Amino acid sequence: MEITASLVKELREKTGAGLMNCKKALSESNGNIEEAIKYLREKGLATASKKAERSANEGKIFIQASNDNKSALILELNCETDFVASNSDFQELGNKIAKNIIENNASSTEEAKNISFEGKSFDELISEYTLKLGEKIDIGKVKRIQSSAPIHFYVHSNGKIGTAVEFSGEVEQEIGKTVAMQVAASSPQYVSPESVDQTELNKERDIIRQQAKNEGRPDQVIDKIVEGRISKYYKEVCLLEQPYIMDDKKAVKEILPNQVTIENFTRFSIS
Repeated sequence: MEITASLVKELREKTGAGLMNCKKALSESNGNIEEAIKYLREKGLATASKKAERSANEGKIFIQASNDNKSALILELNCETDFVASNSDFQELGNKIAKNIIENNASSTEEAKNISFEGKSFDELISEYTLKLGEKIDIGKVKRIQSSAPIHFYVHSNGKIGTAVEFSGEVEQEIGKTVAMQVAASSPQYVSPESVDQTELNKERDIIRQQAKNEGRPDQVIDKIVEGRISKYYKEVCLLEQPYIMDDKKAVKEILPNQVTIENFTRFSIS
């Protein structure tokens, strides 16, 4: 019997098994769907579909960079438990996916899922590791970064927070790493006061103004109070204005080399 694409698709939808495994099962069962399902279950290849219904809220952050560090890929790979996230096979999978994504110039989760992994489709690779590790596995966020200067990275020891910082020029490795650590620890929302969303800023000003009125402050000093508290707000949400984690008497902007600033940063976190 001819093994048609629609037959393979039907079997994949019913079992969650990989493309090549479905083709082989149909071939072995002469195109009989029920026999093919039985074949896959006996081989342990039809269990991934049940796992696909579970929630994958744990995982790790993986970062891969080009040789000159001017191109990078930051990836969130999810699983069900922290136990599996710490497994060497899971970490091998995360590095393999991140490496393949950056080598194939993919820049989104959808593009990543269309890449061939050593002759296997993404679905086949995930099914293989799902069966090996016994949990649902899936890609979360993916971001590809390009920069004119070397990008600096940091992945926290538990693998749940990963950051990348883009500078306008070259900085020493130690400074680059500690600024990336700062992004992980302080979770800034913006690079600088100029990049703060104007709607958010106006909302913050209104809140501060109302707080000052509720405190009974005279109208003539309220504007000064607002500006003073907005300055403190910038130190909380803007990376360049935050106290530097290695020397809190200086702001991050003060420890950068002359003419160098921060262009952008990325922070991925698995809570």
